[in-house]
Amino acid sequence: MDINLITFLTLAVVAVGSALAMLFTRNAVYCALLLILNFMTVALFYLTLSAPFIAISQVTVYAGAIMVLFLFVIMLLGAEQTGRIAARWWFQPGAQVLALIFLVELAVIVFAQRSQLTGVAEVPDSFGAPFEIGKILFNQYLLPFEATSILLLAALIGAIVLTRSEKKK
Repeated sequence: MDINLITFLTLAVVAVGSALAMLFTRNAVYCALLLILNFMTVALFYLTLSAPFIAISQVTVYAGAIMVLFLFVIMLLGAEQTGRIAARWWFQPGAQVLALIFLVELAVIVFAQRSQLTGVAEVPDSFGAPFEIGKILFNQYLLPFEATSILLLAALIGAIVLTRSEKKK
């Protein structure tokens, strides 16, 4: 058996297992920690695809900054227990229809792409280099980059305002 296949299957089991565990846990802190595990697994997938810059970005941005923000909000609001309610009667059929559509799309993409692959595309040497990514990010995608930072700042301020208690006189 090929080592790449063993690595992929191991990472796939960890990724799917952590995602399922995240869905079924009732504790929000454990849910966030399992999401961090899932993000780390995705970063390892990127490493196996020879994309170290994207892997480091995945760890830094998602597992680092975003999850710290999530855990900060969870702890600040005191919402460790999710307190899930039973699903509404119309949720299940809708979810089943969406899942079926997703599986059909996935099958079409996988099998259509496999039949069209004839060779490997040429990738330039500078593809994925930090300098090239930075140049594109700060020239072509500056507005979405800044909008994301404003959105995160608004979420942080909103969490602080929601949990602030009024002083009694």
